[in-house]
Amino acid sequence: MVVQGNLATIVFGLKIGKNCLHRAVRVIFSSVPKLTGICMARICELTGKRPMKGSIIWRSGKSKKSGGIGTHVTAITKRRFFPNLQRVKALVNGEVRYMRVTANALKQGLVTKAPKRKWNKEQAAAAKA
Repeated sequence: MVVQGNLATIVFGLKIGKNCLHRAVRVIFSSVPKLTGICMARICELTGKRPMKGSIIWRSGKSKKSGGIGTHVTAITKRRFFPNLQRVKALVNGEVRYMRVTANALKQGLVTKAPKRKWNKEQAAAAKA
């Protein structure tokens, strides 16, 4: 069976031009509820810290304190400040899973780290048999 048409036509029955397809897919998938625990955004899973907006300020000149005529701002560009996220194995509801947590949350002790796995080849072979 040969299926003709774009993704929106095949899956959702929408008649959309080639140029508008990416918009349609974005609209369709924005209405789908997000899965908990599967989060690729730069957000801490415990504290909720996220990237902040800021700016880089370029200055030129010599400061008055150092004997110059003062510094002047020559350019301001936008930038983002990212949280210091670390991927950590943690105990969550009795099961071990990876979490993306800020270093600040680790220092505060908000994460209970998973115990080291003690694996022995002989014991594993005996358990199988």
